[in-house]
Amino acid sequence: MRIAIVDYSGHAFPVHLSRSLAGRGHEMLHLYFQEFQSPHGKLYKTESDPPELTIKPVSLGIPFPKYSLLKRRRHEIAIGKAFASTIHAFAPDIVLVGNCPLDCAMQISGRAKQLGYGVIFWQQDIYSSAIRRILSKRIGLPGRMIGAYYRNMEQRIVALSDATIVISEDFVDSIRTELAMPVTNVHVIENWAPLEDIPVRPKNNPWAVKHDLCDKKVILYSGTIGLKHNPQQILDLAANLKDEADTQIVVVSEGPFADWLGQNAADQGLSNIRVLPFQPYADFPDVLGSSDLAIAVLEEDAGAFSVPSKILSYLCAGRPIVLSAPTENLAARIIVGCGAGKAVPAADNKAFIAAVRELIVAPDACATAGRNARRYAETTFDIDKITGRFELIFREALAHKGLPARLVRMPVAA
Repeated sequence: MRIAIVDYSGHAFPVHLSRSLAGRGHEMLHLYFQEFQSPHGKLYKTESDPPELTIKPVSLGIPFPKYSLLKRRRHEIAIGKAFASTIHAFAPDIVLVGNCPLDCAMQISGRAKQLGYGVIFWQQDIYSSAIRRILSKRIGLPGRMIGAYYRNMEQRIVALSDATIVISEDFVDSIRTELAMPVTNVHVIENWAPLEDIPVRPKNNPWAVKHDLCDKKVILYSGTIGLKHNPQQILDLAANLKDEADTQIVVVSEGPFADWLGQNAADQGLSNIRVLPFQPYADFPDVLGSSDLAIAVLEEDAGAFSVPSKILSYLCAGRPIVLSAPTENLAARIIVGCGAGKAVPAADNKAFIAAVRELIVAPDACATAGRNARRYAETTFDIDKITGRFELIFREALAHKGLPARLVRMPVAA
């Protein structure tokens, strides 16, 4: 098959899938949005990559206005059209549309459908519900009206798609109820992180030495800080731990919220918090390895479904985790279910700080939680099995359309 995967955000696990599919002989075009500010995966060719893999950034050549609603919408429509044009030049059998805002996804899916390509919607959130929750909280009735507009758009994208892949069983009921759509062609594949890219690393590693962290108890936050994350919780944690001379909070992130965190920490004289920019992907295992404890925060509006990529990476790295998130959140259920750390209710700062304090002084409990985290990742993040499930969905979608998948160089694994 000729397969185009659009990973708007450039995360590690979608390009991991593209590599695996290319290894099975499929002609792969992996696309990502170059200007999107996020920790990226291995978005470059390596000597071991098969020739069937092409990784290509798509760019508008100007900064992305992430926090300006009107400018952002225009930008997302424009980048969607750019993705669609690039896909058209490749002429795939199947287009997998993942991690895309709805305006962008609509441009890609609509154009692909017009051209007769198979379209799979890789739904990472019930996007319109998230838009409605966030905007109605901020601007009231206009926010609910905008949410209704995007609900209609998300319904159209699902209807255009030959199949929908969701990241949690919880999505199935939400598609049925919130979107009022049939779920006969909805498939569940949970997100993962690339195990081979994130080995368990010792705390005293070259990155930790470079940043003078080897003799510190390191509490690490690595990843995006955006609208779903409250940096105040991290600042409050630093203030609470300011008298613990051997403890350092390290935040690896970029953008206005990361800048806010760094500036407010400086204004309050909190020398126990350090904000660093996103690090090269090759250093990522050592970044994670430098930590004694990994943290993440999700606002109540994040809902039940969001599983931040940082959590999946923490699991691979074998690090104990403290997560502040809605109690029904899938990431919280994973952490508690496999014994990888603690999950506390969203925005409950006292519980969050207490959980961090409890673990950071309990090396045996941290070691057990870290082993459980890695065990979960090794058991769950099997890329061969994951690839086979995507492959089957692609073939079924083409068969449903009455289109044969084009022959590939290598036989597909059973």
